[in-house]
Amino acid sequence: MRAVARFLRGNWLRLLAISAVVIAPCLWHPRIEAGDLPSHLYNAWLTHLIKTGQAPGLWLAHRWNNVLFDSVLSGLGSIVGWGAAEKIAVGVAVLIFFWGGFALVCAMTTRAPWFLLPCLAMVAYGWTFEMGFMNFYISIGLAFLGLAILARGRGWERGLAAVLAPLILLAHPLGLILLVTVGAYLILAEQLSPRRHMYLFVASALSLLGMYLFIRVHYSAGGVDWRYGPRFLHDGTDQMLLYGPRYLLVSRLLRGFLWAGLLFDVLGRGRAARWWFPYLLPAELYGLTLLAALLLPTGINGSTFHRMGFFSIGFLAERLTSVTAVLLCCVLGAMKPQKWHLIASAGIAVIFFFFLYRDTAAINRMEAQLERKVEEIPPGSRVVATIVTLPGRVVTRHIIDRVCIGRCFSYDNYEPSTGQFRVRAKPGNPFVMADMQSAEAAQFGDYVIQAGDLPLFEISQCESDITVLCARESVAGDRTPSSLWRDEATARFPGSAKLRLLVDILLGPLILVGVYAGRWLMAWLQRVRLWPDGLTLPSLRKILRRTEVP
Repeated sequence: MRAVARFLRGNWLRLLAISAVVIAPCLWHPRIEAGDLPSHLYNAWLTHLIKTGQAPGLWLAHRWNNVLFDSVLSGLGSIVGWGAAEKIAVGVAVLIFFWGGFALVCAMTTRAPWFLLPCLAMVAYGWTFEMGFMNFYISIGLAFLGLAILARGRGWERGLAAVLAPLILLAHPLGLILLVTVGAYLILAEQLSPRRHMYLFVASALSLLGMYLFIRVHYSAGGVDWRYGPRFLHDGTDQMLLYGPRYLLVSRLLRGFLWAGLLFDVLGRGRAARWWFPYLLPAELYGLTLLAALLLPTGINGSTFHRMGFFSIGFLAERLTSVTAVLLCCVLGAMKPQKWHLIASAGIAVIFFFFLYRDTAAINRMEAQLERKVEEIPPGSRVVATIVTLPGRVVTRHIIDRVCIGRCFSYDNYEPSTGQFRVRAKPGNPFVMADMQSAEAAQFGDYVIQAGDLPLFEISQCESDITVLCARESVAGDRTPSSLWRDEATARFPGSAKLRLLVDILLGPLILVGVYAGRWLMAWLQRVRLWPDGLTLPSLRKILRRTEVP
């Protein structure tokens, strides 16, 4: 702890400046566009209405998980207003994740990895953030901080990780699972000599395999989604795949930086004794998360999750890659820092944030248009509006929820009907659908409007121009409008998924071959220049026989 205190005293000004830069994407538009975030904010407003007796038919459940971010939003919203509450709460969440990841990399590599700050910033605004999984996002950020304490703390200091556990659980149980499992691995690995780490690694891998077989057998009749297509390589760089195929460029540049940086660093260490030691523990943990993303299902619906207060848990493998990405930064942090590392990572980050700014600006423009449409309907009306603004892996259909705060009620909002959040709905209430199947059907255009749903207004993308919104009052017997399709969150990356996966898998080996071929060629040319007889056929044979890659 003394070392941490010295670090903070010596770098507090730099840390403040970096924090200001990191939260800039939370401030560059009037609204933060992040998947489920508008729904979180809307339900925080509903919570306020329920507490003040203005929402009969809605009630609040007492929860012990998946509620931390929502509680913070509710508290801040009643003090500073809902717009400011969103900016503050999301900014704090980003800093928790970013500095939690930074602390873990520091702990794993025993130095401050300043050259990896652009990479950590990209991960902080990656797929998990853009999907708006804020409670999960905060929980793993806090778990990273707890793991850093376990990795470098001694004696009573490690007890501070236990202090974080209730807060992590209040955010999301998956963060606590991360803290317990990886923390146990770190403590056990500390007791073993480096050469015996393989036993621990194999035992952990067999445990994951056993979990995979258990789920396969126990849920053989259904209730498990093994993959939401199309398939991507879940190596951590897939966190960069957001609103369209252009993000493939960012993902592959980051993967190329990973392979090139590691290869040049390993080759630069030559035959130094124990050159592999700095990479050992980060590589073990990274390899296990890769295996977990491969073996664990994407979604599971079971009685255990019901008892925890979840109807189901989705996007398990996709969420896990946030952890994989930070552990990948731990592997990169073991490299000896070079100037080109910072230049390369910063260049990739510039491309990523340029794409992100453009795309979130487009969603902001659509939301501003949606606000104008809501002003045309009577205040306090029920509204159904499911709008797709951009292609890609990120859900953008909840923007109506934020627009409705103080103006209308989002009738097909998903949170009350799932039973996974604080706000719950009684059947027949005038604000929101109480049945999950009906709410889902309404979002996908499969719900037939009943007389009891009226009055109800529909806002959708006009058939003549999908960039323009149209509004009308519904009548019984109509189907709800929708621009969605069932695989909306993962589709619309053109081209063959198998070919794309093959390219991503082969990128690393191709860089490996290229680096070794380049070194062999340089050594060969060097011998040609120094050879006294010139480049004759006999001398060429001698060169080829004697050329070795250093």
